[in-house]
Amino acid sequence: MRTELSPCQMIERSITKKYRKELWNPFVEAVKRYGLIQEGDRIAVCISGGKDSMLMAKLMQMLKRITEVPFELTFLVMDPGYNEENRKKAEDNAKLLEIPITVFETNIFNVAYNTKKSPCFLCAKMRRGHLYNKAKELGCNKIALGHHFNDVIETTVMGMFYSSQLQAMIPKLHSRHFEGMELIRPLYCVREEDILAWAEYNGLQFIRCACRFTENSANSHDGIGDSKRQEIKMLIKELRKNNSYIEKSIFNSLHTLNLNTFPGYKENGVLHSFLEKYDEDVPNFEDDEK
Repeated sequence: MRTELSPCQMIERSITKKYRKELWNPFVEAVKRYGLIQEGDRIAVCISGGKDSMLMAKLMQMLKRITEVPFELTFLVMDPGYNEENRKKAEDNAKLLEIPITVFETNIFNVAYNTKKSPCFLCAKMRRGHLYNKAKELGCNKIALGHHFNDVIETTVMGMFYSSQLQAMIPKLHSRHFEGMELIRPLYCVREEDILAWAEYNGLQFIRCACRFTENSANSHDGIGDSKRQEIKMLIKELRKNNSYIEKSIFNSLHTLNLNTFPGYKENGVLHSFLEKYDEDVPNFEDDEK
């Protein structure tokens, strides 16, 4: 007699069966390729309530069950000031996915909304700080965030177009202000379209936009609104029509940067010029530009 699977088991099955190639495999690839998890880690999996962080939490939970590398997980939900509907949606989805969450409240939204200069920057900075603080308080040495493949390439293009810099989003980094803490991005190789497909297949509805500064972009008719990230997202989507590998090309270029061809670069906050090493014993050659 076949045992009927629970809703959570069905969702997990979709990850390992139907979307194994799109979700499970690239998730495991990122964990292994970038050394995101080590023995003895205590990781705070940070859940915003959106599709990305919820999937990340489930993937991390599933990995812990089968891995030979022992590590611990805490599923951390920070409420920055959600309305009642979004708070309930996050809690209900965690229950459905059988993810035991730890919730704590902050007043981040109120503080950010009442500042006139760079509210999004302030909000992001405060979120990160609160997450590190709470994670460290709970004995964790890492926090995991739900940035995915598309976040990585969009951040790079945004930096070029609007900040005059080539800057990538790396898979893990040490915290500057919280000693012994590290940030990891387990969804680094997972595409957003596959996350969306998985959520739709399972009939899952997550928090789409809880911030009043960006909700206009999310609800606009053209999908762009005032958000520069949405603008870049639409641009890449348009380029993809003529080059289906455009996203992979951008992603791969982040792993093969050739410093010999750059007239300037920053290292540890210090700006350097190619002239500093131009006349050394091993000079740059024309072939480097090909």
